[in-house]
Amino acid sequence: MINVLFVCLGNICRSPMAEAKFRDMVKKAGLENEITVDSAGTSSWHIGAPPHKGTQLKLKEYGISFEGMKGRQLTKDDFEKFEYIIGMDESNIADIYEMTGQPNHPKIIRLLDLTDKKTDVPDPYYTDDFQETYDLVEEGCTKLLEKIIADYKI
Repeated sequence: MINVLFVCLGNICRSPMAEAKFRDMVKKAGLENEITVDSAGTSSWHIGAPPHKGTQLKLKEYGISFEGMKGRQLTKDDFEKFEYIIGMDESNIADIYEMTGQPNHPKIIRLLDLTDKKTDVPDPYYTDDFQETYDLVEEGCTKLLEKIIADYKI
């Protein structure tokens, strides 16, 4: 099983959006028996909380399930469990390096580094632009799925 973890600051906006979108893409590609998907936050602010209302509305708009998703905090053990740890911005990446004790490890990737954009996914908690976040997450997740398929020849 190939395990993918999306990480943002609070685990209520960007990373659950990416988790839900990527899970939907994996299912549509018929790879749900090959790839598992989860998300976490670098902070403990929203442990146990459902995705932000803006994230929920955007996912509903695209017919993507977020059922059962609850915020959790990244742990050091996540480094061992996941083959891909995907941060939403440079600050998340720095926090992931510190929290896992694995600076500059190749399994830790900023999502949009997989695209031509090579920038951060803005946090809609502050920007209130959930459409921009969704569009960037979709683009990054598309490239991530292509990478995994190529990496594992599935």
